[in-house]
Amino acid sequence: MKVDVILGLQWGDEGKGKIVDLFTPHYDIIARFQGGPNAGHTIIFDNKKFVLHSIPSGIFHPESENVVGNGVIIDPFVFMKEVRELASAGIHSEKNLLISHRAHLILPSHRLLDAVYETVKGRFKIGSTLKGIGPAYTDKYGRNGLRFGCIASADFSKHYTALKELHFETIRNNTADTTQYRFEGLDFQEYEKRWLDAVEQMKSFRSIDTEQFINQSLDEGKSVLAEGAQGSLLDIDFGAYPYVTSSNTIAAGACAGLGISPHRIGRIYGIFKAYCTRVGSGPFPTELSDETGEQLRSRGKEFGATTGRPRRCGWLDLPALKYAITLNGIDSLIMMKADVLDSFETIKVCKEYRRNNELINGFPFDLEDAALEIVYEERKGWNSTLDNITSFSDIPTELSEYIKYIETEVGVPVDIVSIGPDRNQTLSRIEL
Repeated sequence: MKVDVILGLQWGDEGKGKIVDLFTPHYDIIARFQGGPNAGHTIIFDNKKFVLHSIPSGIFHPESENVVGNGVIIDPFVFMKEVRELASAGIHSEKNLLISHRAHLILPSHRLLDAVYETVKGRFKIGSTLKGIGPAYTDKYGRNGLRFGCIASADFSKHYTALKELHFETIRNNTADTTQYRFEGLDFQEYEKRWLDAVEQMKSFRSIDTEQFINQSLDEGKSVLAEGAQGSLLDIDFGAYPYVTSSNTIAAGACAGLGISPHRIGRIYGIFKAYCTRVGSGPFPTELSDETGEQLRSRGKEFGATTGRPRRCGWLDLPALKYAITLNGIDSLIMMKADVLDSFETIKVCKEYRRNNELINGFPFDLEDAALEIVYEERKGWNSTLDNITSFSDIPTELSEYIKYIETEVGVPVDIVSIGPDRNQTLSRIEL
């Protein structure tokens, strides 16, 4: 058996949660392989809305096992809050959720560091979610971090205090006033107290060696779906650095984040919106700072699932999409939020970038270059509702042409199209 992969091809917020939830009944195991509580995967069904930050999106299907891989970082406070919210809706994650020994922890002082770093950067801030992601990954690669498997150790408190004091020393070397920061509505001391309580509660979850569990499951013939977080254009190596996340969000990250060989990767599904959005700072070539951008934001309800911040909106960017497809080796595309474009008579698509009237091949190293020119092509919109459509054969001609145009330009089929937020508002021309 192989591990199939689902990931985002844009700046995050593509709709991965809905698709993972849709795919889950066809897999035995759903495994998150990177990122942390900066993710916000939204699932809507039976008129209920759930937003997952750390827990894999297959948790709503009790027959499937859900794995938090070694590449994920966990904030126990946020994690247990999510567990309680699911339990209040009758979903008891302790029954089918497994956590890697090797997954690193986000400490309260990581969140404090994150906030301080953003403040001292001033106008050069990167738009962090202030979840402690960057500092936690910094400690991981600096070999200072605490891992989930350590929480049962008798020395955990000692190691925790030592790392916290190391963080405080760093903070004291900065001039930012740390008294102004509150996390989850709590001051640092109260947040730390509840964080430590959450650590105790997390001991009830089964801790595993992800690499052994996943590989043995594959050998036994079980099917595995790897779930990515954020988007390919936020990858630490290949995104628009430094306005990126702190992990590898591309398909290769699934190998390191779960402990599997590249030979065990199967089909790779790439998710993109029919337009583009971005949260936080950083270059965004097709951004619309006008009424059209506001129309996209309003119709698409484009507000961050994690931060609540309004998302920046713009037209579909084909050079960026091609770049992400190349990085990931995408086999099948999934287009989200086609319904958001229902009311547009004309739709624009960025077909290429130019600099000094010369075509740029690939994705530019410096997206903030003032000389970068965005070349658009106009397409006729369908300007009609998709509410009652149940199959590909019923979609408006203009939407069908839009899909064919994208497929021709990027060389990969669009096999699934989402036409609404509910799991049932999905059109597919492949067998899942």
